[in-house]
Amino acid sequence: MQLTSLTIREAHELLTSKKISSVELTQATLDRIREVDKKVQSYVTVTDELALEQAKKADERIAKGENITPLTGIPFSMKDCISTRGVPTTCSSKILENYVPQYNATVTNKLADSGAVLVGKTNMDEFGMGSSTENSGLFTTRNPWDLERVPGGSSGGAAASMSASLCNFAIGEDTGGSVRTPAGFCGVTGIKPTYGRVSRYGLIALASSFDGIGPLARDVYDCATVFEAIAGNDPYDSTTYASPVPNYTANIDKPVKGMKLGIPKEYFVAGMEAGVESSIQEAIRQFEKLGMEIHEVSLPHTKYGLPVYYLLLFAEASANLARMDGTRFGLSVSDGAKDVIDIYLKTRHEGFGDEVKRRIMLGAYALSSGYYDAYYLKAQKVRTLLRRDFESAFASVDLLVAPVCPTTAFKIGEKTSDPLEMYLSDIYTVATNPAGVPALAVPCGFSNNMPVGMQLIGKHLDEQTLFQVGHAYQQVTDWHTKLPPI
Repeated sequence: MQLTSLTIREAHELLTSKKISSVELTQATLDRIREVDKKVQSYVTVTDELALEQAKKADERIAKGENITPLTGIPFSMKDCISTRGVPTTCSSKILENYVPQYNATVTNKLADSGAVLVGKTNMDEFGMGSSTENSGLFTTRNPWDLERVPGGSSGGAAASMSASLCNFAIGEDTGGSVRTPAGFCGVTGIKPTYGRVSRYGLIALASSFDGIGPLARDVYDCATVFEAIAGNDPYDSTTYASPVPNYTANIDKPVKGMKLGIPKEYFVAGMEAGVESSIQEAIRQFEKLGMEIHEVSLPHTKYGLPVYYLLLFAEASANLARMDGTRFGLSVSDGAKDVIDIYLKTRHEGFGDEVKRRIMLGAYALSSGYYDAYYLKAQKVRTLLRRDFESAFASVDLLVAPVCPTTAFKIGEKTSDPLEMYLSDIYTVATNPAGVPALAVPCGFSNNMPVGMQLIGKHLDEQTLFQVGHAYQQVTDWHTKLPPI
């Protein structure tokens, strides 16, 4: 039995029956990180001392039988854009390489309260700007299924750490596919929540109106377990919903027979890898066998999703990253500077990578006088159309199914010279973020020996249906149980 490959449910049963301790489970995880992560490079920081300290406290809670949650004593990793007091939080950027937050994100506090054990912070595309983790300012993470291929992005470190059994669950963040694409590329399960379902307090923002923190796990049941722990209203984030968080796992076994599954016709067009399309079609046949009704639906403004998403993201990112000026956070380059403007320019020149600079310049252009109405304002209007597309579709079906990405994981370096081709990797994921709806990525097959991911897209605040349908699918398939040979 390899402890680090256990599901949360399996580990919880062993912990509460005292067949293993959290210290043993955590030490096994840290040992495997030392052994395997030199090849995968999923972690930016490994928190050995903190993890073992938290594991001891978890064992004490279990011994007393007090305040035990499904996550008590379970090791997890966290994307390095979520604040952790006393632990470096770099956003995988040179400009924040030595930044140590003085406070915890709300998600960090919730997981600490649950008794979960933080084993480290994971690599990402710099400030979340990328689909492959090649834009990390620190190093490139590799896909555990093939070390020559990317793990997806921007939560590539989180997905790779989950896939390589370097934690029992991971926390990622999704701005336009940043949980779902790496989950699909690495063969794990992950969810992008309804916007406002999980607090963003303490998350270093990329695009404030798109960002959403979500878990990655070995299966849908585990994903629901973690989601239940981190979701909910937060007085520190006024965009969070006040409605109570359902007990997702209590209803996850309900039958899906009679549910209506929509297939967006605009998502099944030429250009998709043959093995990806056949895997999705086979998954749809499984849903039919489960008694679900299949209906074709239309999302007519899909073709505008990619340009609208990137235009708004660039604009919000350029505004959010203005705070990285060399006077308040992280890197400050003042040698030879004539004045504070010089410090500002030198710091940003040395601290930001090429992709971040490209997006800041394009975003500043879209927001500039004379171009604001033509680009930013128009994109916001089209965003409303994208949202209405989903609302119209959900008037006739309960949820939608689509690929996560047109291809499986590509080779490292294959798309770095062509940013536009890299952006096209996000074509199936980006529209959900401007619309604010939730989407669950689930493994559904292999193509060219690499995992294929599908996404289930739901109505606002209806993560319950996604978990229910995804769980039903995983009860009749075994793609989620496959582990990379590493």
